[in-house]
Order: sequence, then structure tokens, then C-alpha cells
Amino acid sequence: MTRTKKIYDQYQKALGTDLWSAQYEKMQEQLRKLKDINHMLKKEIRQRIGEDLNELSIDHLRVLEQNMSEALNGVRGRKYHVIKTQTDTYKKKVRSLEERHRNLWMEYEAKLEDPYGLVDNEGDYESAAALVNGASNLYAFRLHQGQHHHQHPDLHLAGGFGPHELRLP
Repeated sequence: MTRTKKIYDQYQKALGTDLWSAQYEKMQEQLRKLKDINHMLKKEIRQRIGEDLNELSIDHLRVLEQNMSEALNGVRGRKYHVIKTQTDTYKKKVRSLEERHRNLWMEYEAKLEDPYGLVDNEGDYESAAALVNGASNLYAFRLHQGQHHHQHPDLHLAGGFGPHELRLP
């Protein structure tokens, strides 16, 4: 036995009372109340799912019906809120994707107009990307007109340009 427990036991013997009985009785009373609440909640749940209705009066049935109607309205409200939130989110995503599609389409059309991204600067051809990014080590090629068309058998291009017609400017 611990020293503290011995002291409590000697004190109880000297007074002739039980120190723990009052605490025990409070705990028993609290347990009884919790069991009653639990029993009532179980009964209410059974009634809400349609069981144990025979013992209810008409007034109690009306109250139960009103409670169920309010609960249904609450569930419906939350459901509609979730659906509205999801719909708004999807609308935002659609608008974002439409804007992205427009931007990509404009980019695509711009590349169709100038497939090589070259800018004519009085005979000097520089990459538009190079101008934007400030690159200084890009090379541009230009077709030298007036040369005869030598074509390598492995480099047949639709326009008839062979490897010898392309030169650095």
C-alpha cells in the first residue's frame, strides 16, 4: 500500500465515514441521468424511422411530423447549397478553359500566318522569339534566288528547295 492511501484509510477509521461514498453516489446519479437521456434518444430515433408510434397521441404525432418536415427542409437546403457551389465552381472552370482555348486559338492562328515566327526587318530575318527574349545567338536562313536547284536524293522538299539554296544572310 502506498503511504497516501494508508493516511486516507486511518482518517476514515478515525472519523467513522467513507470519503469516497459521496463521490461514488454522484457518479452513480450522473450515470443514471445519462442512461435516461440515451433511452429517450433511442426512442426518438425509433419514432423518426416509423417505429413505436402506437403509444403517441395525435398531438405528439403532429409535432413529430413538423420536426421531420423541418429536418427535410434543412437537408434539402444543404443539398441545394452543395449543388449550387459545385455548379458555380464548374462554371468558373468552364470560363477559364474557354479563355485558355481562345488564347491557344489566337496563338495557333498567329503561327499559321507566320509559321516560322520570322519578322521581316528590311531583309534581315530574326526570330520573333529571339527579339522578345533578347537572344543574340540565333541564326536565320534565307533562300538565295537565282541559284540552280541541286537536290540531294534524301532531302526532297515540296517547294524544290535543296540544301544548297539555304544560306546564312
